[in-house]
Amino acid sequence: MGSPTLDTVTQALREVRDPIFEKPLGSLGTLLDVRLDGNRVRVSARVSSPSEEVRKALQSRVDEAVKPLGIEFAELELEVSVPTREATSEDPIPEVRNVILVMSGKGGVGKSTVATNIALALRRLGTRVGLLDADIYGPSLPTMLGIEGHPTSKDGKRIQPLQRFGIKLMSIGFLLEDPKQAVVWRGPMLHGALQQFVTDVDWGGLDYLIIDSPPGTGDVALTLAQKLRLTGAIIVTTPQEVALQDVYKSVSMCRKLNVPILGVVENMSHFVDSAGVTHELFGSGGGQKIAEFAEAPLFGQVPIDALVREWGDEGTPIVQAAPASPAGQAFAEVADALAERVAREHFERSGGDGAPEGEGPKRLRILR
Repeated sequence: MGSPTLDTVTQALREVRDPIFEKPLGSLGTLLDVRLDGNRVRVSARVSSPSEEVRKALQSRVDEAVKPLGIEFAELELEVSVPTREATSEDPIPEVRNVILVMSGKGGVGKSTVATNIALALRRLGTRVGLLDADIYGPSLPTMLGIEGHPTSKDGKRIQPLQRFGIKLMSIGFLLEDPKQAVVWRGPMLHGALQQFVTDVDWGGLDYLIIDSPPGTGDVALTLAQKLRLTGAIIVTTPQEVALQDVYKSVSMCRKLNVPILGVVENMSHFVDSAGVTHELFGSGGGQKIAEFAEAPLFGQVPIDALVREWGDEGTPIVQAAPASPAGQAFAEVADALAERVAREHFERSGGDGAPEGEGPKRLRILR
């Protein structure tokens, strides 16, 4: 076999299929550049998700495509371009590409833990993330992220969110003088506070704004669905039947509000003891039942892990404190699945011709 030529290598790479959309890079227009140096090639491509799985899959497919041509080493450089929702001209936060509601009809399922760790996992993938604590009556974000202080304003008009671990944060808990103080408000006041948290906070440019909603199917989801073009919702449940009955109601509410259900997370799924034996303390199959009812994927099953509680109480969520732990890895996999699902939803909504584009891609290089 003779030496590979730039044309033959480029043609082979044009046929490599994007791991999210399963269409050739050439037809998607996402093969950006190919540089050949003897039996080494540098490939630049654009992907629509920062997911680790997407990066690994694309690297493997590139290797497989060029190896028969005599290429010994392929360096893959990626531009991640997170697609953006179709915001209206009246949208209060047009610079936020995706708004994702984390919800459950049931209290006590660990919704805030899920929302916080998903936000951190997305941030660790290199994306720009905000986290809004929309639980006015029971804010937990200040404790879970170990952050105190009051928001300020540079111009007297817009509130500057607080930041921790590179995430922009807002919670009613930041506005209370005493963290043990109860918020005793009627519905209209709650509605007004939520509206301020969305419209009057200077969120700036974000790839994902994760909203931790309170339990139930009350005013919060309705207010947000009316004010914003939501990318979709993540439904959180635990495995047992008593939780499912309330969670089904959240799915039904999303349908009534035309909020796409992106996926389901089963929290407190199982416990693995020191001998490696798995115990399903709350039963099994609940997450899958909700996923089937919602006609959405089961993003992941997060195990019961004492470290989640310990680090959460310390103000450093498990994804930040112990990313290699079983629970930390489970949350990372959920974030990967979410990012891929968001990209796929945008792709299908646009007709499935070209890859969705967003502004300001981030360059990532995969080396071995």
